[in-house]
Amino acid sequence: MSDTMQFDLVCPERLLLSVRANAVQIPGSEGNLTALPGHMPLITTLRPGILTITSSDGDQQFLVTGGFAEVGEKVTVLAEKAVPRADITQEEYNNMVADAENFYNQAQDNFVSEPGPVDEAAKMLSDLVAVGDEIGLKD
Repeated sequence: MSDTMQFDLVCPERLLLSVRANAVQIPGSEGNLTALPGHMPLITTLRPGILTITSSDGDQQFLVTGGFAEVGEKVTVLAEKAVPRADITQEEYNNMVADAENFYNQAQDNFVSEPGPVDEAAKMLSDLVAVGDEIGLKD
C-alpha cells in the first residue's frame, strides 16, 4: 500500500490544490475525519472548518465553508468556498459571517413551519463563528 494518495481541492472557480498527500483532515458535517491512504470509500458533506492537507511539503490549511468530500483511492474536496488559512483577513472573515447571517435570516423567513432548514443555517453560522475563534478572528 502506498503511503500517499492523490488529493484535489476544487472550488467553483478553479482547482485550488492538487498534491500527493499523506493525510487529509476533513471538517465533515458529522464530525472531523482524517483520510489516510487506503481509507474506506465514503462521501460526506462539509461544515465550515479547517481542511488540513499533510504532504511532503508540510501542512497546508484552508478554511472551507461547505461542500462535499469524496474519499476513495484518492480524496477530492468540492468546496463552496476555500481560502488558504494564512490569507484570511478579518474583513474577509466578517464578510463570510455576514453571508452566513443573511442565509440564516432568509431561512427563518422562508421556512417558518419547517425547523430543519433553519436549524441547518443556524449550525452553519455557529460553526463559522467557532472557526473564527479557532484561528484568532472575531466577528
